Amino acid sequence: MNNDDVVWQIINRSFCSFMVKTKTGNFCRNENNVTGLCNRHSCPLANSQYATVKEKDGVIFLFLKEPERVPYPGKQWERIRLSRNKKQALEQIKKHMLYWDKWMISRVKQRLFRIRDNLKNMRRLALARQKKLEPVNRKIERRELRREEKALRVARVERTVEQELLERLRASTSSKEIYNIDQSAFVKALETEELEDMEDEFEESEEEEEVAEDVVYTSESEVEDIEELVEATEEAEEEQEANLVLAGSSKKRRITISYEKDD
Repeated sequence: MNNDDVVWQIINRSFCSFMVKTKTGNFCRNENNVTGLCNRHSCPLANSQYATVKEKDGVIFLFLKEPERVPYPGKQWERIRLSRNKKQALEQIKKHMLYWDKWMISRVKQRLFRIRDNLKNMRRLALARQKKLEPVNRKIERRELRREEKALRVARVERTVEQELLERLRASTSSKEIYNIDQSAFVKALETEELEDMEDEFEESEEEEEVAEDVVYTSESEVEDIEELVEATEEAEEEQEANLVLAGSSKKRRITISYEKDD
């Protein structure tokens, strides 16, 4: 037979693998311990009648240990699934622990409340937006910083050059050819001055296109063909006129002769 007092004396005086000694007190690392403290009432090994509450995959279970099942380690704990509703879960605990010690019943209820609070916090944190921390390579970070600094320096130089060119253009002191200066900045400065000239050229080109649409260009072969057609038409007209003249002259003239008789 298993004697609880003997088990506790051995555990308390000699050695227990679940015991954690500190300056303030002794704690128990056994998962079935209902309070987490190492004492006679809370020890799950030194009590043949014991109860605890545990959570597995978001479901809360009530575990009961009876003296009748102590000799059978595989059947030592009876598992009862508790309802998600708080009132129904308390009714289940009250029903299955009807004749148990009040101290044990109160500790089981307290553990149930703590587990429920932990599950609520876990669900709330899972639904809430959390910051995702990603590791950054220090070498890549330093390289990007150096590139940014170089880009800023180049941008500052371009701005100063552009401002200087604009001032020279306004003062009419700049020459046509500029050496050792970025041509892109010079082009940007001249864009504003060349807008009016470009508009005038655009209008002139439109007028020239309108005039060019009225003019028809022909090649040399086409000119020769046109001349031959003109000559052929002129010759045909001359032949027609000659035929008309010949036709009129070929007609025979009729002469009427009248004779007078002498009576």
